Amino acid sequence: MSRLRPIAVLFASALMLAACGQEAPGGADAPPPADAPPEAAAPAEPAGQYAVDFGARGTEPFWRADVKGTTITITRPEPPEVVATNAALGTSGTTGTWTAQAGTTPVVLTVTQAACSDGMSDLKYDYTAELREGDVVLKGCAFPLSAEPREGE
Repeated sequence: MSRLRPIAVLFASALMLAACGQEAPGGADAPPPADAPPEAAAPAEPAGQYAVDFGARGTEPFWRADVKGTTITITRPEPPEVVATNAALGTSGTTGTWTAQAGTTPVVLTVTQAACSDGMSDLKYDYTAELREGDVVLKGCAFPLSAEPREGE
């Protein structure tokens, strides 16, 4: 029987430690002590509807901008293509804004959820767009690249 006693003591000790969770009056969990290390922050949520590749285009003058990952590529009928890198996405409500640099030129594409028409086709878009490349401001419509509106669809 002397061999069982140490096991019984260990078992009882383990049960008592398990029951020692912090508890506030009434049985609710007690807040952690003031000197407790902070809990790890929850991972940032994706930027909702803007956490995908986006496209934008406009007319008069014709232009297109594609955001793929952290790169914004701007094309126009006349070369050269402009590539802005390290695009950072910020969101506020129904608006997503990508900010990047093409060399020394700032590039900002702002997309807002709102009905849009390009004025030259029957295509309907769910987003408006404003592209700023340095001092140039272009307006148009935008779309997730996976749902790009096409004629005849």
